[in-house]
Amino acid sequence: MNKYLKLVIAALLVALAVFLFTQREYGWGIVSLLLAAFPVLFYFRNENILLAFWFLRKEDMVKAGRWLDRVTNPTTQLIPKQMGYFHYMKGIVTAQDNNNLGQSEKYMKDALQYGLSFDHDRAMANLSLAGAAMAKGKKREAEVFIKEAKKNDVKGMFTDQIKMMNDQMKRFSVSTSQLQNPNMRHRGKKF
Repeated sequence: MNKYLKLVIAALLVALAVFLFTQREYGWGIVSLLLAAFPVLFYFRNENILLAFWFLRKEDMVKAGRWLDRVTNPTTQLIPKQMGYFHYMKGIVTAQDNNNLGQSEKYMKDALQYGLSFDHDRAMANLSLAGAAMAKGKKREAEVFIKEAKKNDVKGMFTDQIKMMNDQMKRFSVSTSQLQNPNMRHRGKKF
């Protein structure tokens, strides 16, 4: 549902409550005011994203993906902060279900661009981007993302993962035969 349509429904319910109060129907006026709170709540917290978060916490990626797919046009249905979390959850679901690092990386970059409220969410997104960069053979980019994840991990929730990625980084040496892009194997030498 369009985010502005929710506000129109809330305004109509408040107008109905005022009308009912003037007609001395106080019980129905209070009920109408309470019902007007739901569209306002769902303006700031999209119902599809709330349910996707619920299934993400239950580790049911299939159902979380289904609820995220119900958001057909994110720009009209979500406010900017919700857009960040929409892309964040799409990135997590894509990485878990499809093992598609390229698509997951795109979603995580969009999530960081729109903004995430909590430091641990930004740390998780940066760790995911560091893993994708390591898989592509981009060591410097991975180091930048790991450093950013360290900075965002103020509660120490990801210290083990950051340490593990740093250990992998130390063993990480890219030879020209390991690069995924075959055009880069010759490093500018054209045959």
